[in-house]
Amino acid sequence: MGKKVVLLILGVLIIDQIVKIWVKTQMAPHEQISVVDGFFQLYYIENRGMAFGTTLGSGAMAKYALSIFRLVAIIGIAYYIFKLLKERNMHRGLIYSVGLIFAGATGNLIDGMIYDFIWELDPDISWNWALDGNNSWVVDPTGNPELRPHGFLLGSVVDMFQFTATWPSWMPFDLGGKEIFAAIWNVADASITVGVGIIIVRYRTFFRKGNSEETDTTSDQTSSQEDQPPIAH
Repeated sequence: MGKKVVLLILGVLIIDQIVKIWVKTQMAPHEQISVVDGFFQLYYIENRGMAFGTTLGSGAMAKYALSIFRLVAIIGIAYYIFKLLKERNMHRGLIYSVGLIFAGATGNLIDGMIYDFIWELDPDISWNWALDGNNSWVVDPTGNPELRPHGFLLGSVVDMFQFTATWPSWMPFDLGGKEIFAAIWNVADASITVGVGIIIVRYRTFFRKGNSEETDTTSDQTSSQEDQPPIAH
């Protein structure tokens, strides 16, 4: 079981990094490539935060805090996976789901840890510009934007997937014509979302008393036997 979880995690990490490196080396900033017209496209951007661009503020300290928070969370998740694997009758679906969350969080952390050492910051790209406490661009005395803090744990996360489907024009609450899901995301974000989604949907199965697949099978067999008519002697 442990080997399968490790393979799952490695698979997600490898795919995530391959896609990010391809996008970063083959696409121009803000370039869009339609995959399914009117529904899905590749759109290259980078963000300084977590999944779907969530941040804890601007500046180096906010980025350090975010990266350290992510690192601590990853260590905690790894320990939880280890505990789940030690449980004899733990449902394998829960272990795989937590493994997906771990892989996604680690994939985005890798960007922040090493990307600034691989690629130099391009001063012509806006996501490399420094922000002040009001999320306004920081400029030098000549009026040129200053570069963001960069280095270990300070790199931005590469995003590329975007749904372009829009709400029908008749939708209420001023939704008509707007994108249904405007966030731009990556493989790591998808892995986290799928892992969390499976846990939510199957929460009662994963966390009920005696939640192993063996227990579920035994219960089904017992119920089946009880339903059988008595044998006449």
